[in-house]
Amino acid sequence: MAALDTSVIIVAAGSSSRMNGENKQFADLGGIPVLGRTMLAFEHCESIIEIIVVTKEEDINTVNDVAQKNGITKLSHVVAGGNTRQESVICGLNVVLKDTKMIAVHDGARPLVSYTLIEKTIADARIFGGATLGVPVKDTIKVVNDGLIIDTPHRKTLYAVQTPQVFKKKIYFEGINFAKEHDLDFTDDCQLVESIGVKVYLTVGDYRNIKITTPEDILIARALLGE
Repeated sequence: MAALDTSVIIVAAGSSSRMNGENKQFADLGGIPVLGRTMLAFEHCESIIEIIVVTKEEDINTVNDVAQKNGITKLSHVVAGGNTRQESVICGLNVVLKDTKMIAVHDGARPLVSYTLIEKTIADARIFGGATLGVPVKDTIKVVNDGLIIDTPHRKTLYAVQTPQVFKKKIYFEGINFAKEHDLDFTDDCQLVESIGVKVYLTVGDYRNIKITTPEDILIARALLGE
């Protein structure tokens, strides 16, 4: 049986600017909102002791309603986020249980993550101090400057990083303190802990764990659910 030692911060405070006016967190996926499916994935994880959702102030009541309607019992807090992703995660960190040992950070708009892969990432983070889900890139990647290709990285070394990203609590707080002291703002939690010299393990995930960013992604997610 997995240790009950991990708090997850689900970040759902984005602007949904590429969704043609629709709030992607509450878009319907088979009768359940995107954020509801995301919370359910962590609800079913043995290692998760609490779920914290960071959202926009005006969406707090809606998030609580989604959780209640979908039987989310591990939701401990719904809090308003900040101006950046890092600030929003810090808002979640401020209410984390004191005795939790691991911090997981997940995008609210990744509703198809499997609880088995969540558990695997947590297990790897317990060993290495930090771990993230990711998948090998399928396409050839080009580095471009002023419209011109300047480099072609070796594809076998490239992974598309997903969430959750999981860290020992002590390491994650050290990263946050370093960022604050040096006035740094990271969009990726791995980069945050990498800044203090921590090597993060790459837990190979699957391609179903897509992030809902545009209306087309909703169609893809529905197809993956078999609708």
